[in-house]
Amino acid sequence: MTLRFASKNGRAQLVVGPNNNLVDLAEVSGGKFDSDPIKAFPRWSELREFAATVTEGGSPANPDELDAPSPWPLQVFAIGLNYRAHAEESGMGLPAVPLTFTKFTSCIAAPNADIPIDAPMVDWEVELVVVMSSGGRNIAKADAWKHIAGISVGQDISDRPAQFTSTPPQFNLGKSFDTYGPIGPVLVSLDEVDDANQLMLITEVNGEVRQKDSAKDLIFDIPFLVAYLSQILTLHCG
Repeated sequence: MTLRFASKNGRAQLVVGPNNNLVDLAEVSGGKFDSDPIKAFPRWSELREFAATVTEGGSPANPDELDAPSPWPLQVFAIGLNYRAHAEESGMGLPAVPLTFTKFTSCIAAPNADIPIDAPMVDWEVELVVVMSSGGRNIAKADAWKHIAGISVGQDISDRPAQFTSTPPQFNLGKSFDTYGPIGPVLVSLDEVDDANQLMLITEVNGEVRQKDSAKDLIFDIPFLVAYLSQILTLHCG
């Protein structure tokens, strides 16, 4: 039972049919499910069963009208230096533990949002985005995927002068300017992906490929990161 999920004008949407039409979740469910996208994630298993019954209808999706699939999460964690090739090109050794930082949630933006550039050096980095469903604390690595709603793609935008203005560098603020966390357009359930560890991640700038790597190059994979973070704090839905 695959599920493709989006958000439009702050309302949860199902993405259905060969044309990827948007169907308003609250309307098509007769109010069984809330219009707030974040409220869908704690009920993800139930939502997947319902979504399997919605196979047509809706209207064509305009990417410029879509929000991030999880538009106002309580937490956003990012893992620095987590690709072997990136670590090697940076001349740094492989980290022994995940280099974790936060992007303040106010930076989350729509996938096609305009991103103001107000510094002489602002970088882009393509990211594999994982959204929690049930979340929780002390999640075993073997059970991690059961706590995940699905995956999407995003960008980690970084204002380098703000990041490196102090010693040691301060990652959180430099990566949390408004709009510095575009995500989407769609969140897909895991059964729509053959192998999340083989996904290709690509960044193009004006049609030129600037980044291309596979999730198999991750130093710490997704189940490890879910288990690691949940040993420290509760991972919240969305």
